[in-house]
Amino acid sequence: MRLYSELAPWFHLLTHPKDYAEEAADYTRLIQEAVPGAATLLELGSGGGNNASHMKRHFTCTLTDLSPDMLAISRGLNPDCDHIQGDMRTLRLGREFDAVFIHDAIDYILTLEDLARTAATAFVHTRPGGIALLVPDCTRETFAPGADHGGHDGDDGRALRYLDWTLDLEPGATTTEMHFAILVKDSEGVRIEHDVHTFAVFTRAEWVSVLEGAGFAVESPVLDPEVHEEQVAFLCRRPG
Repeated sequence: MRLYSELAPWFHLLTHPKDYAEEAADYTRLIQEAVPGAATLLELGSGGGNNASHMKRHFTCTLTDLSPDMLAISRGLNPDCDHIQGDMRTLRLGREFDAVFIHDAIDYILTLEDLARTAATAFVHTRPGGIALLVPDCTRETFAPGADHGGHDGDDGRALRYLDWTLDLEPGATTTEMHFAILVKDSEGVRIEHDVHTFAVFTRAEWVSVLEGAGFAVESPVLDPEVHEEQVAFLCRRPG
């Protein structure tokens, strides 16, 4: 995916950290209510560090991502956080945290087998009595095709505008595609870039089955619909 590699330097003009303040506050609330006094947080698939830029005010954050380019972007935004390159399906740090957080990066886990491997990663890094909070963009029950647009102007003369288009699910399919048309402007002018992302769409029952299979007790906290739209959350407690 070009957005997380060669186009990574443009990432914060596509999705700016300030746009995440309200939802990050809601995630922080859920964690603090579930684990009073929670102090340490591991984020799997932290991307450009947008959520962490707000959540680090409340937790000591360790940020991990598969993409070294995205970690470089996050380090610029969050130099006070630890950054570790790793795959959420296989990462093993040998440490436990009060909370493990996975935002929409979980949507790139395309099979139930890999979802189970990711759930196992979350479990082994969650301390007994701690929680893992997973927030996919949707479940199959809440999925809807559609389009969105946005973008930002930078302080350095660069600017970006985008259109994203999520295709409908084909009959029997468990994945869908999101196509990005991205216009970028710099000192050389304006050019257009195309990027394609493939996402999994699992049923709610499949999510719960996989997470419980990893050893978690699963709850379904209520998110603010005005902030999160169709997003759902799974709050997973490790017994202890």
